[in-house]
Amino acid sequence: MSLLIGLLSFALFLVCLFLCLLVLVQLPKKEAGMGQAFGGGTTDALFGAGAGNALTSLTKYSAGAFLVLSLTVSVLGSKAGAGKTKLVRAELGKAAASAPAANALGTAVTNAVKTATNAVAPAK
Repeated sequence: MSLLIGLLSFALFLVCLFLCLLVLVQLPKKEAGMGQAFGGGTTDALFGAGAGNALTSLTKYSAGAFLVLSLTVSVLGSKAGAGKTKLVRAELGKAAASAPAANALGTAVTNAVKTATNAVAPAK
């Protein structure tokens, strides 16, 4: 399971690098001014007739791959963590099973110390 998580994490790293390079290589739109930044042409940006070029479609696919890989690594990592939690709980259960003998010994020592303290201490 950890090998699969490692391989998917490496693939996610490569997709992140590729996505960063794609975004940096793309040219800005011609009307990318302050009006566009504050929502002046949102309908044109969302519902424009332009299909974009190859870089735009590559960016869309790599963003989709990033999303899928991120969710997959997250789910697999949580399942691997749950398996480790079960192992820790089993070890704690074994330790708790042997604890009553140690607890009885601790109680006997505590009672002996109290008795010795009461015998040595002067009565008030």
